[in-house]
Amino acid sequence: MFQIDLKSRKAIYEQVMDNFKRLIVTGVVKHGEKVPSVRDMAKTLTVNPNTVQKAYRELENQGYIYTVLGQGSFISEPPAESDAKEIAAIYERIRRDVQELLFRKEPKDNIIDFIEKTGGDTNGSNPEPN
Repeated sequence: MFQIDLKSRKAIYEQVMDNFKRLIVTGVVKHGEKVPSVRDMAKTLTVNPNTVQKAYRELENQGYIYTVLGQGSFISEPPAESDAKEIAAIYERIRRDVQELLFRKEPKDNIIDFIEKTGGDTNGSNPEPN
């Protein structure tokens, strides 16, 4: 279910967040589903519970999960409207990544194909560039 790379430069809590986001966006986990407890997730991933707690807190701040006191955390419903600032920030990250790919001489057609595959991907797999 989750892939954590202990050798990655990316913080473990960010990897936990990315994995949850991927599962939510691709529909592997559905609105209202219960999220494993911090303790259970930490045990499964063999990481510090504080790391999982930080990931959950950030996911909640970003609206991906919500907590019901005494019952645990659950997957949130997608927002009815998107925040324009958040959308602009996402586009900015994409712009920087595309510029990096172009700098590394990746053909524009490969980038476009990748984006098209990603937009239609609902089975949870990550498309590979050509």
